[in-house]
Amino acid sequence: MNISLSRIGEIVGGEVDGDGNKNISGAAGFDDATVNDITFAVAPKFLKQLYVSKAGAVIVPKSFSVRGGNLVKVDNPKLAFIKILEFFNTGQKKTASISSSAYMGENFNHGKNVSIAGFVYIGNNVSLGDSVTLYPGVVIEDNVKIGSDVKIYPNVTILERCIIGNRIIIHAGTVIGSDGFGFVPDGEKYHKIPHLGIVQIDDDVEIGAGNTIDRGTFGKTRICRGVKTDNLVHVGHNVIIGENSIIVAQVGISGSVTIGKHTIIAGQAGISGHLSIGDNVTVGPQSGVAKSIKSGETVSGTPTMPHKLWLRIQSIIPRLPEFKKKLKEIEKRLIEIEKII
Repeated sequence: MNISLSRIGEIVGGEVDGDGNKNISGAAGFDDATVNDITFAVAPKFLKQLYVSKAGAVIVPKSFSVRGGNLVKVDNPKLAFIKILEFFNTGQKKTASISSSAYMGENFNHGKNVSIAGFVYIGNNVSLGDSVTLYPGVVIEDNVKIGSDVKIYPNVTILERCIIGNRIIIHAGTVIGSDGFGFVPDGEKYHKIPHLGIVQIDDDVEIGAGNTIDRGTFGKTRICRGVKTDNLVHVGHNVIIGENSIIVAQVGISGSVTIGKHTIIAGQAGISGHLSIGDNVTVGPQSGVAKSIKSGETVSGTPTMPHKLWLRIQSIIPRLPEFKKKLKEIEKRLIEIEKII
């Protein structure tokens, strides 16, 4: 696929500085781009090296003033580059087809341009919207509803009655709708609590590989619009994750936690059950969240505390042996002073 530089400028809403008729056939990283590729540069070290780049064109910030070469100037070069990647990737979509080795249950309904690979299992009363792609080994159990423009990668399992919205990506090996971890002890053994709820995933969500999202005990576990989760994330029963939040790898969220909008939970953080995390909160990596957090706060550590306080504490910890030694010396001198008095 070839596209002119001037057309790229139109797609990304940028200003072309150079040969607008230059044909571009692909996109690549700064060091790998060839004369037929477009790349991007934001960091000063890359902007300074434009003269050695072999790229046919480079997307740069609008504020970049050096002339020479074929440039596309935009407000957000990274976002513009993503749009170009998406443009070149459109030709790699799977052809609509349903494999003869896929199993479909009763009352299966689907929209246009659906692609269902071999060894997919679809239960009874399942509905798919338009342009849904199911890769090999996907399991969709009874009464699941899936919207349009959804891509579900190999070996994903979506259990009964769960609801998946539009423009969703679910990566390989994820399980949606498994039972929550709920048991009642009687003094000798544990009795399983039935989980009768569902999982609802709203529009424009991307779920990483190997996630486990438990269904509600009653009601629903809900992943709201625009949420993005990394790989190996666990979401407990009846959790609500607010719009456009980011959950990074190996985060564990206990049951009945509510997370607000635009919140970032960094890698390996753990959140205790029944807590409320406000809007625009940032939780640092490997943090242990044991109490609710107000909107707008940035916290770190175990247990969590304001991030600036945590940084101060971290700077003190390596010096504790030195402080202990000085404290013993002060204690010894005080004892000698007391004897004299």
